[in-house]
Amino acid sequence: MSRLRVVNLGLPKSGTTTVARALRRASLHTADYRIRTGQSKDNHILGDFVGQLVYEAFFRTGDPLAYLDEFDAFSELSVLRKGLSLWPQMDFAVIDAIRQNHPGVKFFASWRPVAEMSDSMSRWSNLTSERLPKNQIPGLPRGFGGADGERQRWIAGHYDHLDRIFVGSDDFLRLDVGAADARQQLAAFLGRDVPWWGHLNRNPVRADTPDRDDTDREDNDRHDNDTPTGDTDTEAV
Repeated sequence: MSRLRVVNLGLPKSGTTTVARALRRASLHTADYRIRTGQSKDNHILGDFVGQLVYEAFFRTGDPLAYLDEFDAFSELSVLRKGLSLWPQMDFAVIDAIRQNHPGVKFFASWRPVAEMSDSMSRWSNLTSERLPKNQIPGLPRGFGGADGERQRWIAGHYDHLDRIFVGSDDFLRLDVGAADARQQLAAFLGRDVPWWGHLNRNPVRADTPDRDDTDREDNDRHDNDTPTGDTDTEAV
């Protein structure tokens, strides 16, 4: 039986934290955003961002997952911090290389209605006031992303692009994380039980209440003691 590998191509604030826990509870060794203590036997990659390791492996070996072989699943690929702006989930060459090197890999894209996702981004630390508009991002050049309409077009374009890439493929699912049957959809797609589903890392309701800054994810990750892979309840880019 071939090994199950799973890659989420969703954007930040699309439910990637929920996805990470769901995949771990489905007994998939999952890398979420960065490699944390206790998650890898390779001390050389501890603390590294998943997106950075994906690109290093892609350009050095041709296989984006070459340095992450011990992981079964990847719940958040992008990183936008510490001088890095890396978005493997928006890069056709990376996606195609994963498909070529890992036949049968399951891709899905965690998704929420575009307006909701854009609003959630606006309430996440300085993501839309500083980091999006001040960095070069695929489909969102520097100077754009601060306005809601700009973000919505960018978000919609990403998911439409994925739909085009995987048109006619059985190995891709656009997963509405808010759907009543989201857990069942993911389980059917993966071909295994997904025993947990929920909503983690919920933003404050009031737009003038700041989200937890994503540095908290780096410095104060909260882990579930019942999962050796270390669930985290925060989401960052």
